[in-house]
Amino acid sequence: MSAVSMPAPAVDLTPGRPALLADSGTLIWRNLARWRRDPGPLIASLGFNILIVLMFAYLFGGALQVPGGGSYREFLMPGMFVMTMVFGISLTTMAVAEDLERGVTDRLRSMPVSPLAPLAARAVADMLFALVTLGVLLLTGLAIGWRAHGGAGATLAAVGLILLLRFALIWVGIFLGLVTRGQTAVVAVQTLEFPLGFLSNAFVAPSTMPAWLGAVAAWNPLSATVGATRELFGNPGWGGDSWAAQHYPWLAVLWPLVLVAVFLPLSVARYRRLAG
Repeated sequence: MSAVSMPAPAVDLTPGRPALLADSGTLIWRNLARWRRDPGPLIASLGFNILIVLMFAYLFGGALQVPGGGSYREFLMPGMFVMTMVFGISLTTMAVAEDLERGVTDRLRSMPVSPLAPLAARAVADMLFALVTLGVLLLTGLAIGWRAHGGAGATLAAVGLILLLRFALIWVGIFLGLVTRGQTAVVAVQTLEFPLGFLSNAFVAPSTMPAWLGAVAAWNPLSATVGATRELFGNPGWGGDSWAAQHYPWLAVLWPLVLVAVFLPLSVARYRRLAG
């Protein structure tokens, strides 16, 4: 008597929330282990950020006038906190581009892994490094004389705005890493970080720029976060009469949300096209 062949039950490979969380957790640990094996780029990034702070504080500080005659170092540090978040774009882009070049992304695509997990893991891992970076910069600022005068609640709110901007910029970096190829593209991203940072109110008042350039600087998302955190920290700032300058706290929340709303779906769509 022949055995009756029963059809195998269908397997649902649609990534659900438990699968996404489990896969993301595994890949987060993978990213952290990679940093432990090769901490050089992260150490270099931290060292570069500290060096930039020391250069501005001790080499250029005497040549710059602080609005209202306040402390230059207290004026400087909110801008430097935000600049370090900008410098993280290239680190994110580099990590995503390297996974593509080394075939890691292809291997993940061939496995039963949630297609959103690699992107979520990259975002979480980079946010952890952003926390470390910001902590180091806060200690550096305290060491050179910077102080926050706005109280504990306002200080935590300022830190939250800085990290919110970093979260938004992570998705910019992920998207750029998915659409670029090779280290030349990463170098191009690094080159653009400085104009993006300096075309803001971090170091120069937009009112001193040509009218059209000052308008661009005033509406730069970085300017919103710098202006809002200076206010929350109780540090001196440029002020300004423009609509953007008068609403920096709101824009410091709105701009990152807009960036996430644009670049997170773009990143997911690009990753899915790679998997197609």
